[in-house]
Amino acid sequence: MDFAFDAKTEELRGRLLDFMDSHVYPAEAEYHAVRDGGPQRWSRPPVLKRLQAEARSRGLWNLFLPHSGHGAGLTNLQYAPLAEITGRSPGLAPEALNCAAPDTGNMEVLAQFGTPEQQERWLRPLLDAEIRSAFCMTEPDVASSDARNIRLSIRRDGDEYVLDGRKWWSTGAMAPECKILIVMGVTDPDADPYRRQSMVLVPRDTPGVTVVRPLTVFGYDDAAHGGHAEVGFEGVRVPVSNVLLGEGEGFRIAQERLGPGRIHHCMRAIGVAERALELICRRAVSRVAFGKAVAQQGVVQDWIAEARIRIEQARLLVLKAAWLMDTVGNKGARVEIAAIKVAVPEVASWVLDRAIQVHGGGGVSGDFPLAYLAAQMRTLRLADGPDEVHKVTIARRELAPYTPR
Repeated sequence: MDFAFDAKTEELRGRLLDFMDSHVYPAEAEYHAVRDGGPQRWSRPPVLKRLQAEARSRGLWNLFLPHSGHGAGLTNLQYAPLAEITGRSPGLAPEALNCAAPDTGNMEVLAQFGTPEQQERWLRPLLDAEIRSAFCMTEPDVASSDARNIRLSIRRDGDEYVLDGRKWWSTGAMAPECKILIVMGVTDPDADPYRRQSMVLVPRDTPGVTVVRPLTVFGYDDAAHGGHAEVGFEGVRVPVSNVLLGEGEGFRIAQERLGPGRIHHCMRAIGVAERALELICRRAVSRVAFGKAVAQQGVVQDWIAEARIRIEQARLLVLKAAWLMDTVGNKGARVEIAAIKVAVPEVASWVLDRAIQVHGGGGVSGDFPLAYLAAQMRTLRLADGPDEVHKVTIARRELAPYTPR
């Protein structure tokens, strides 16, 4: 594995770093002022639309999508350092580049599994950031870490499917720009456990679809990501042509979608950890306690050194996973993807916790981004599968050579 960035990646890194310095960081205060209060917080604010236009003019658009016919055509290894940079401003930068979840995963699903008609109707406007989308898989009444538990019913009635059930943690569904939902449910309860589920496209304005309420994350409504909603489906009818790939393919699509989504989260989480370490250093050299700069305290120096070590270890593991996805495919890299999904949010959380400590009371306030970022990183240990499920994947591979056939 070559750790040097190729010429294309270096060129994009340069453009992106300049964009962050000249446009993103200066816009953070204005952006969060809109997102953090008032009824307009669910909509894309004008400052974001300006940033999107600027990013697109600089060629910093849809970088996440490896399909050259739709996105930038980057490999996972090329995209990793770019996603890391956007993670330094995770509420604003990814969406400014049209590289924010859940739209990224939904665009990947449509690009990979959508029919030409589905792509024209939904993928194209998503690629142009004209609309937003939501992914409706998790349910409030079952342990959704085991997707076989999914209960939402998708019943065929002639040329239509009828959907009944409830979903929650449907990120993006609160946004007025959200126009399409990708919904996972059961089409054949008597089939093999991994063939019972299907995914269908449901326009958000379909009769019977109800966005019940926004859900908060440690008290944050997460408007920057379009919110996380509970969504009800009661007698919702959509054409049979709205199914993705075919009946019984829901579990497969979910696995294909979540692999890239997990590594994208981890790429950005490295950026979160880097920004937290930068904030530690800036605060430590500017504050005096007990007669000397905080940076001269031995315990703070230990935190800074330990943070750098842990971040570098996590980054290398992410790059290895990205390299494997490019060389042997997502399935061949599934254990490494599971490993980073456990390790990286934990590293970012560790660094953020020390950053909060160095900032004292300011660290838990809204005057700094640390408390919000800490909530996001703690949530990431549950999103796209809890740590414990990923550890089972890792343990099974380790045990396989020693287990009798």
